[in-house]
Amino acid sequence: MVSAAEDDPQVGRRQREQRAGNGGDDTTTPEVRWTSWAIPMVVIANVVVFVAVMYVNDCPHKSNRCLAKFLGRFSFESFKSNPLLGPSSSTLEKMGALAWGKIVHKGQGWRLLTCMWLHAGVLHLLANVICVAVIGVRLEQQFGFVRVGTIYLVSGFCGSILSCLFVQNAISVGASSALFGLLGAMLSELLINWTTYDNKGVALIMLLVIVGVNLALGTLPPVDNFAHIGGFLGGFLLGFVLLIHPQFEWEANRVSLTPGSVVKPKYNTCQLVLCFAAAIVYVAGFVTGLVLLFRGDNLNRYCKWCHKLSYSVKSQWT
Repeated sequence: MVSAAEDDPQVGRRQREQRAGNGGDDTTTPEVRWTSWAIPMVVIANVVVFVAVMYVNDCPHKSNRCLAKFLGRFSFESFKSNPLLGPSSSTLEKMGALAWGKIVHKGQGWRLLTCMWLHAGVLHLLANVICVAVIGVRLEQQFGFVRVGTIYLVSGFCGSILSCLFVQNAISVGASSALFGLLGAMLSELLINWTTYDNKGVALIMLLVIVGVNLALGTLPPVDNFAHIGGFLGGFLLGFVLLIHPQFEWEANRVSLTPGSVVKPKYNTCQLVLCFAAAIVYVAGFVTGLVLLFRGDNLNRYCKWCHKLSYSVKSQWT
């Protein structure tokens, strides 16, 4: 993308508003952006939790096969036990990893949220927090911490639900479900605010390629791709509801309303239809998923080919 308006579609939208409000004058006012603090706090929290998990793991006192022993109780499990340089699976389970049996039979529903803050190793942690920071900070600057924070947490929760409905013989941890929720929200935001974007076709293709590649990589071991898919679907539907933008003509008219001018509607018909349809589908899917989960159902019984979407037999992290 070439110009500043093309590099950031919202800047382009702001420029069009200013030109409309100033009778075609090309003078623009820089767009006011939110200060991003929720996503940086998420990154810090993930790092702090990982350090706490490694402290509890205390490999030297529980095993003779530890890596980086100079780190003391923060040393890693053997490469054979955990190739991602981190704690044992038993420690992750103890600290709140996603475990279907404990959720359904022992009522530990809190694991649907705690698993989002746990990571299987340093490599896993770095991959997730870097991607969350790159994607999340920009979204938060545009839409604020409440909406982006809600999408992050709720889409991660959705990923946990879908994972439990398909993966019931392994534990799962990681922020990837929430990360895919942000990707899904980016896609729905592009679609529902289609008229505000410059080079919209290129942006759509690039985003679809990024999502497709990441979902394809999720079929490789030892990734729980169902958490990715659930997070993406949750974020995609929430994006239609939470990231809707008023039409730029409406904002321009609101700033410089002249006698006799026609007031444009705040949202066009397509935006409203997408918003309400997404809200209905999301609520229905969310409630259905929770009911099936706590009923102890296994969706693999109804979908014989779904296991091909994820390396779910031995998955331990997402």
